[in-house]
Amino acid sequence: MQWANAYASGDRVLRDFYFKRFRAEFKPAAVAWIATRPLKNPNAPPTPFAMPQYRLEARTESERLSTEAEVYAAQVRRDIQRASNYVLGVVLFASSLFFAGMSTKLASRRLRVVLLSIGCAVFILTAVWIVTSPVSVTV
Repeated sequence: MQWANAYASGDRVLRDFYFKRFRAEFKPAAVAWIATRPLKNPNAPPTPFAMPQYRLEARTESERLSTEAEVYAAQVRRDIQRASNYVLGVVLFASSLFFAGMSTKLASRRLRVVLLSIGCAVFILTAVWIVTSPVSVTV
């Protein structure tokens, strides 16, 4: 603000004093803003911060880190899905044990065979599904 006041008042010594202390990222924007003749041009941007030349290194770094974080987040989402699939596999294996256990409690031979067949089918299908599932190995 003091630099803008010195610029507007025409105090070249004070303006140069402040200008020398600008951050390197801000100087190109200030030079470009001065080139728009902001005191005489009503269409000039209101401040040097509104100039396209004003680029913060921290913003560039944060965008790079954000992109990198998204890559890691995608890996995490994939691994969480795989873990959920394995938990579902455990539940299906437990269901097959339930059917097998319940088949021993029934008096009718036909119902025992049906429940045992369902349990075996669930077990075999789950085993095939788990064996063909991708494995995430990270240590």
